[in-house]
Amino acid sequence: MTTPSLDISGAIARITLQRPEAANKLAPEDITALRAHLREINAADGVRVLILQSAGKHFCSGHDLAELAANPRSGNGFGDMVDALAACRPVTIAAVQGGAFGGGADLALACDFRVGGPQSRVRVPPVQLGLHLYQSGLERFVSRLGLNMARRLLLAAEPLDATGMLDCGFLTHFSNGPDITGAVDELAATLARMAPLALLGMKESLNQIACGRPDAALIAARVQRTILSEDLQEGIQALQQKREPVFKGR
Repeated sequence: MTTPSLDISGAIARITLQRPEAANKLAPEDITALRAHLREINAADGVRVLILQSAGKHFCSGHDLAELAANPRSGNGFGDMVDALAACRPVTIAAVQGGAFGGGADLALACDFRVGGPQSRVRVPPVQLGLHLYQSGLERFVSRLGLNMARRLLLAAEPLDATGMLDCGFLTHFSNGPDITGAVDELAATLARMAPLALLGMKESLNQIACGRPDAALIAARVQRTILSEDLQEGIQALQQKREPVFKGR
């Protein structure tokens, strides 16, 4: 078994979960590695997009509950790691190629986009096991999916297939083929071409609004920064000249 890997290529970073034999269940060392990878990505100014993907059949089956029972405080570490992913500077994409189970569902919801296919599934069974989900996870289910769907997934532990995930907004993009890699890569490439100041600034503003904590002055400052940016001038010139813009993030 191997801890998650990190690959950075230009504007796109990839984190790959690598425990396919355990449906990519996260052990303590995986959580530590993920936190380290997120810190490295946040410090890499050129990275605009992060793809979270997995080896094998399933996306992620969440926290190792045997470890949680033996070390109750490890649950805090898992939730903190998911919160760090939600707050990650680049725009994030979860490649949900199979099951997103338990905390793996929250891991996917922490990403800005979630791409799935016919084999995608979600089930969140903590209530069947006697476990109360941490607050930030509850907030994500409600803010991303709405209160009624959060109740269905968390209180009734209702499983959803790919169609149900797409209908309720759990999946933001869907690929009909057996392999979702092409759809993930296409979305990542599209995002990576966007103007960084506008792209990353609007991500932060949208997340603040979704959480009910918008900072009007900060959002206005982000708007003004883009108005005064070289990238806006480049975008206007590229539109006039009918060419692809080359943004520099300034």
